[in-house]
Amino acid sequence: MPTAHFRPFTLAVRIFVGVSVIFTPVAFRLRAANAHSFPVQQENPNRPPWAQKSKSADASSSPAAKAETSDPLQDRGKIKVSVNLVNVLVSVLDEHNRPAPDLPIEAFQLLDEDNSQTIAVFEKETLQPLDLALMIDASLSAQLGMPAQREAAAHFIQQVLRSGDRLAVYAFDENVTQLASFSDNVGRLQEAVRRVPPGAGTSIYDAVYLGSKALARQGSDRRRVIILITDGGETTSHADFDSARREAVRTNTLLYTVVIRAMKSEGGRNTAGEHALETITDTTGGAVFYPDSSAQLDSIFEQINRELRTQYRLGYYPNPRGPLDTYRRIEVTVTPPVSAGSPAVGSAADSQSAAARSQPPAYSVRHRKSYYTGLP
Repeated sequence: MPTAHFRPFTLAVRIFVGVSVIFTPVAFRLRAANAHSFPVQQENPNRPPWAQKSKSADASSSPAAKAETSDPLQDRGKIKVSVNLVNVLVSVLDEHNRPAPDLPIEAFQLLDEDNSQTIAVFEKETLQPLDLALMIDASLSAQLGMPAQREAAAHFIQQVLRSGDRLAVYAFDENVTQLASFSDNVGRLQEAVRRVPPGAGTSIYDAVYLGSKALARQGSDRRRVIILITDGGETTSHADFDSARREAVRTNTLLYTVVIRAMKSEGGRNTAGEHALETITDTTGGAVFYPDSSAQLDSIFEQINRELRTQYRLGYYPNPRGPLDTYRRIEVTVTPPVSAGSPAVGSAADSQSAAARSQPPAYSVRHRKSYYTGLP
């Protein structure tokens, strides 16, 4: 359970010995007293991310900002890890936006900073278990469709969890609050989803930043996924756009975003948060969904579940290896081989038909766009 961002209640426990606590949500309180937890605070959260006066560099090319000055005495006990094997989860979709299974390793081409790489690990359907952070916007602006969102999310929990998987439930408004810790207890998780309390403000960047950190604490041999349901109206985060994106990349967190829009016209709403989420989501290799109504949520969650169960896992040892404490760019393309042995044809029409059948299908590919090389 996260411990770095909530108000301590140890004293109360010591005074009232023997009191049984039935339910205590863990709230990541983002007040001035602990705002140093975030590398950068945004100047004005209502501005689009590209208009912020942030000195942090782009996640695809620059090292991570340091949260605070390093203490040599504290650093003695830290384990510093550098990246060797790089894992890349790849979603391949056909022209009908359906997962494309059973592609051979020869269909994949992988580049690291434009250098072709040898794929050392290849799984057609990855067996890595899932850790999911289900994050639900609890702001006042998101309350209109909350009952339908809760039920769709509760159904998704039952649908997505399999043996070895774990899920945690969070609500975010001006704070990020953990309502249920990571577990496979479907009933308890569904209960947490159904009691998301109303709040004020929307801290999207904080949700991505803190959710990525919480997932990173669960283990390195697992897939990390954030499912974020929001109206897209960023207003109260302490973390900024760059910090949220960089943390998602550093922790190899996959983001799926469902944007519930109360009004469809862009002229009547602030779209800066939506554009920022599209960028972060694309960087991690996830997808953004814009349902026209709450009735579409079940099908969206079903699509997310299907993708998570049909992802390819590619692993490679970077050659050449990049310097430590940097972000490296990844590119994956898919070109399935053309089937050989086309039957003989007579007419020109038959030739054209055979040529059309021999063309490889058009695939769209999603994957994380960069990775962090680790601390020196």
